[in-house]
Parts: sequence; structure tokens; C-alpha cells
Amino acid sequence: MANLISLERVSLVFGTSHVLDDVSLGVLTGDRIGVVGVNGGGKSTLLRVMAGLQEPDSGRITKQGGADGIRIGMLSQDDALDPEWTIREAVLGDLPEHVWAGDPRIRDVLTGLLGGIEAQNVGGLDSRVGPKSGGERRRLALARLLVADPELLLLDEPTNHLDVEGVAWLADHLATKRPRPGNATVAITHDRWFLDAYATLTWEVEGGKVSAFEGGYAAYVLAKAERDRLAGVVADRRSNLMRKELAWLRRGAPARTSKPKFRIEAANALIADEPAPRNSVELASFASRRLGKDVLDLEDVTVSVGEPPHQRRLLDHVTWRLAPGERVGIIGVNGAGKSTLLRALTGEIPLDSGRRKVGKTVAIAHLTQEVRELERFEQWRVIEAIEDVKQWTTLGDKEISASQLATRLGFPGGRQQSRVGDLSGGERRRLQLTRLLLTEPNVLILDEPTNDLDIETLTSLEDVLDGWAGTLVVVSHDRYLLERVADKQLALLGDGRVRELPGGVEEYLRLRHAAIAAQVAGASARTGSSGGSSGGPSGGSPGTAPAADGIRQEPTSTANPAQVREARKSMARIEKQLSRLQEREERLHGDMAEKATDPAALADLNTKLQAVVAEREELELEWLEAAEVVG
Repeated sequence: MANLISLERVSLVFGTSHVLDDVSLGVLTGDRIGVVGVNGGGKSTLLRVMAGLQEPDSGRITKQGGADGIRIGMLSQDDALDPEWTIREAVLGDLPEHVWAGDPRIRDVLTGLLGGIEAQNVGGLDSRVGPKSGGERRRLALARLLVADPELLLLDEPTNHLDVEGVAWLADHLATKRPRPGNATVAITHDRWFLDAYATLTWEVEGGKVSAFEGGYAAYVLAKAERDRLAGVVADRRSNLMRKELAWLRRGAPARTSKPKFRIEAANALIADEPAPRNSVELASFASRRLGKDVLDLEDVTVSVGEPPHQRRLLDHVTWRLAPGERVGIIGVNGAGKSTLLRALTGEIPLDSGRRKVGKTVAIAHLTQEVRELERFEQWRVIEAIEDVKQWTTLGDKEISASQLATRLGFPGGRQQSRVGDLSGGERRRLQLTRLLLTEPNVLILDEPTNDLDIETLTSLEDVLDGWAGTLVVVSHDRYLLERVADKQLALLGDGRVRELPGGVEEYLRLRHAAIAAQVAGASARTGSSGGSSGGPSGGSPGTAPAADGIRQEPTSTANPAQVREARKSMARIEKQLSRLQEREERLHGDMAEKATDPAALADLNTKLQAVVAEREELELEWLEAAEVVG
């Protein structure tokens, strides 16, 4: 593997702060690197130095082929697209249509980020960039970079403004469609699921230094915990957040526990005496004592937005009852009505029909996506804005001060004296959460609580929520958070219904894939086309959004009995093949655990594992197509 770019003893000082302090590192061809660290720690600066957009104070930067060598492309957080460009010009540049339309990688980008090769989700290829929203412009900037496909791709928070499907698509694209000899990707991210799915290497930027860890988030947490253990710096094993996070990774989401990448024995030794993240039975019992039997009920509720003839029904005769101590995660496509559902729960919007019932002892706290509520505290110090609510509170079975809670949510002593007006977006979000928790609600409703939060703060927030006794409802595109703090998930697919997801986020992605495939099949049947051509939103990519009206259209099956029988046979055959692949995958995981100290063997086993995973995904797609025929 060749070295694409290397930094040798690079330093950069802003004011009195060493953002980069004698940093030496390199990016090899084939690397997929995730960059983590606290907000303001120097992650974006590191990428700007690598891209040549920021000159260091000292040190040397060497690129393969010299100044005119490799192409470097960077997605920054303030990308400026020309508002006069069409989508075609912004994303495809001057590429001839026969070139980009015949390139499966470019078609995948257009489908995954823009809804299809005609960019249906952003108004079409001939629409202008100017009127697009910030999230749409962000997608366009990302699509432009992925189409250009530079040798070194630098991404600063690429998952911002992407929903769960978009994040899943991006991780798959970067891990399977982009890798080839001669290129590499470096991505700053606070999305831990994306980090696990995408990264082969993790860089932690902290105190001006950059530490490298093999693997994604799970491996990073294990390595950090193991370093602490070996260095003897863990005074209280049970209070160490990294070890608690590791316990979750090993015991929590099946998708992670089935994919151990490093020394499983070491991980088990580290968490041997670590209790489960929360005692759900105990918390539910305590919540019942605080709430009684009734919490919040929506009965046969309908909510619409807009005016006729453009009115959309977001909730269609929905009945949903929240139980004491229930912890629910809500997931769904953009515009499906997730925030509307929360506002219906809290009584902030009128109902077209149905009714809302509220328990007598219910005290609701609602975290919205707005931070304007802090504007009146601009001149206050952080601790003053916190103690304005309450100076003491109870968390779980412990009484803690407002200052202690603020410290746990990322405001150490010195930072508590800062003025609210000087806080960053992420710090303002933390302050909102701190004030909200101090009100001691027994029903906590959080709308995208992870916006602008770094991984360290996210971990602290999850630790606080673990010990919080009450009913919790969370809307988030962060699938790791949903799996971590919620005991069940619900989905809104844009058809006005609320569905329970026994299989969690993976089941949601399967439902979305099937819905999109059904839409394509229905459209093909109506137009008389053969379907699945390159001219439409082919493949049901996880990143594809719903139809413009947000309502799922059920296709009419045209399969004859012989086709149905053949499809059933295909499903049975595929299920057997999937079962054999699962066994092979488990054997490979076991082999990787045994060869954890042999890098060459690990690399070979990982190549075999990726091949198995790719084959499994192809079979799953084939099974879904057969299932559509069966109905």
C-alpha cells in the first residue's frame, strides 16, 4: 500500500491553543479513516491542513506525486455551491450524459443521495441550486464530490442532514463502491454506527495530538478501555464511561455482538463486573410510582398539514398508548410526521380528529430542534442559566447538584462560568438538555437530541438517560442512540401509520427497501415498462426518499400462479444459502478472534468476511424481489 499523504511534525497554534501539536501521521491507499474528538478539538483543522486549505505553523506535508500528484476533494461544513447552477451542473459538471448514465458508481450516487438518476428528490436535474434548503445543498455538495471521486476524499460530518437510510447508504457506498487501488477516505463523524460500518481505522484528535486505533467505534472503545486498564488510570471501574460503553457494545445491539473484530477475551475481562446499562424493571417500577397507570394516549388521531388541494395527512387514525417507564425510539423518513407526532403527544398542535388523554400526574419536558429559547440568557453565565431552573435534582435514586449534572453533560467547572452568548451550537444543545432534566419531568420527549453533539457528550447523555426513571420518547436519525437508550422502536413510513419494529432499525430498513421496490414495480406496471431500468429510482437504495405526497402506494400484483410458485422456490433456496453464509460468517468471526495478534492473518480473514457479507446482501435483495412477487 502506497502513502497518499503524510504529515511530519505538523504544529498549528490558534491564539494560545495548540490545535495540532507536533502531529505525524499518514494515509495509505485503501484506508477508510474515521476522525473523532470533542467539538473544537481540531478535527476540521486537521482536514483543512491535509487538503492544503490551512497552512501549518511548522512541519512538512508530503503528497504522492508532489504538488501536481493526487487529487484531493473536501466536503466542509460551509460548502458554497453557485446558486445559479442547475443540479446537473452542480453534481455532474460537464460529464456527457452517456458517460455518467453508463457508470454504475455515479448512478448509485444519484440514487442514494438524490432519489434517482433524474434527481427526483431535489426537484430534478434541471432545477436550480439557489432555492434548495441547507440539507439539500449539503447532499448536492456530497454527491458532487462522490461523482468526482478524488484519490483522497476528506469529509467533514458527511452524515449531517442524512436520515438513517442515507447514512446506511453512504457507509455502504464508501465501504464497497468506492474502494479501489490508489484512493482513501478520511471522514469526521459523530455518528457511531456509521463509524463502525465504514471505518478501518479511527483517529482521535485530543489535546493537539492524534491517536490511531485499528477498526471502527467498537474497536476504538475497546482499545481505549484496554489502554486505561494497562496504564492503571481507572480508579473506579464501575464509573468509567468507556467501560460502560464497551459493556453496551458487547451486550446490546446484536449487529455488533455478532461482529467481534478484536480480542473478545480482553473485552469480556474488562466488563466482567460491569452491570447492565440500566435496570429496566427497577426503573419501570419507579416510573409507575411517579406516573400511575396512565401517561399519554392518542386515540384514533388524525393530523393534516397544508391547505386543500395540497393538504397532506401525516397521522391517519393513529392510536398509541404510552406506558409508565416505556422507552420508545421513533424512526422514519424525512417529512413523514415524526416531529408532528411528538407535538400531538404534547398537545402543541390541534388534532383534526380523535383525542389525547393525559395522566393526572404527568409532567412533560419536550426538547425541540430549536435553540431560540436560550436567547434571553445571552448575557448570563452558564451556571446561572442552569440554576435558574433548580439547584438540586434527583437522577435515579441519587440527589445531585445542578453543577454536577452540568459537568456530566460536558460543562466542567471553568466552562460553567462562560457566557451563554459565547457557546457553540453543540454547547447550547447541552445547556438545553441540562435545563430540561433539572425540571424533573416524568415524561421526556426528545426531538433529534444528538444534533451538534460530539461522541463524548453523546456517551455522557446516554449515561444520564440510563439512570433516568420515567417515560422516554426519542426521535433520532442516530441509530446507535436509538438502540442504546430505547427498549423498542416505532416507524413512520410516510403513509400516516405508526408501526412497531420488533426487529429494530434493521427491520425498518427492510420495510423501506420493500416499499421503494413496490413503488417502482407499481410505476412500471402503470406505464407498461419492464421496470428496474436505469431510468428510474432503481434498486430501492436505502438512501431513496418516499414519493412526493408521502403516501405509500401499494402495487397491484400481476404475477400468475406459476410465477408465484417459482418465487416461493427461490425464497426457499435463498433462505438455505443465507443459513450457510451465516455459519461461514460465524466461523470467520471465531477465526478472527483467535488470530487477533496476527495482522496478516486478520487481513486475509477480513477479505473473506467482506466477500461473505457482499454475497449475503445480494441474496437478501434477491429474496426481497421474490417476496414482492409472492406478495
